[in-house]
Amino acid sequence: MNRPETTFLARILLCACALAGGSIARGQMPEWRPNREGNASAEYALAGGPVASADSATVAPQSLPQLDLAQAVCDPSLVCTPCPQPMFAAPMCVTPGYDASAYGMPTFVDPSMGAPTNPAYWQWRLLPEGVIWQSYWASPHESRISGVPFVDQNGTGLLDVSLGGRASLLRYGTDGPGRPLGGELQIEGAAFPRLNLDENLDLDATDFRFGLPLVYGRDQWQTKFSYYHLSSHMGDEFAIRENALDQRINFSRDSLVAALSFYPLPAWRWYAEAGWAFHYDGGAEPWELQFGVDVAQPGPTDALGTPFFAINGHLREEHNFGGNVVFQAGWHWRGNSTRTMRLGFHYFNGKTNQWEFFDQFEEQIGGGLWYDF
Repeated sequence: MNRPETTFLARILLCACALAGGSIARGQMPEWRPNREGNASAEYALAGGPVASADSATVAPQSLPQLDLAQAVCDPSLVCTPCPQPMFAAPMCVTPGYDASAYGMPTFVDPSMGAPTNPAYWQWRLLPEGVIWQSYWASPHESRISGVPFVDQNGTGLLDVSLGGRASLLRYGTDGPGRPLGGELQIEGAAFPRLNLDENLDLDATDFRFGLPLVYGRDQWQTKFSYYHLSSHMGDEFAIRENALDQRINFSRDSLVAALSFYPLPAWRWYAEAGWAFHYDGGAEPWELQFGVDVAQPGPTDALGTPFFAINGHLREEHNFGGNVVFQAGWHWRGNSTRTMRLGFHYFNGKTNQWEFFDQFEEQIGGGLWYDF
């Protein structure tokens, strides 16, 4: 390209830049704004600048919803970042449910991904990340993936397995890193087989669970209203080995559950629920109560993880409101969402968690690996 053509193109570019700069100075943003949406005037007002009205007159900044610093930093509709920041170079971001900086923990997330806690910014989301209501850690009949080998009071080696999980189908609320907030329809389900380690891994029994929880969570509180079905089945290998097929029962429950959980501190989750079965069989009775606490450092962990402990109590009408208590403790890992993995000690005392044998007493001492979606 020769010099006159180069000079001509340079003048055109300089003129275009000058026109664009003049438009922004008068409060007019270009129509095409990649990687963000929202009201440009509101963004400019948040930064402390004047706002241009329809007749181009300069007016005072508009009043905006009251946002704390974390919301202002994390809300992508209020902050324009020209390009994504490197993940491991991003500044700290306070996300709903925990303040990682208070514990000296890096979050390793771009703050523009974080969602504000103000419901004015919640949105409808199909199949969002994470779950608002999480499974109780020490409850044996919660939907997750786990394996718990243990020895019972008779010295028999057994392995209790959970094969399932919990997921969000539809949410009106937040998304992104951290514990999400809002209203949510979930789906949960699992199979709970028991294998006999002393009898060539024979299948002794299996419980099956399916549920549809409707939950709401904001700040420190979460509530749940749920339907679930549970049925219990004797293992064919157990029935043959013990000649016990005629002792088989059809233990089942179709229940409605109301529950509440509360975080008095970011690391502590207390919960309680009451369930009422409108259809039941095989020795089951309508009412059950469950309560407990889960404790672990909030926020994402590094590769070394962090300690945890959990306690759960489950009382059932068929046992005159006796039941069982479970204690677990060990090590815990969490990513940027609500997914967690735990490894540790397991102790169970009370009526068995395999409800095909619901009236039998068990003491379990062992360990486990638990993964929650």
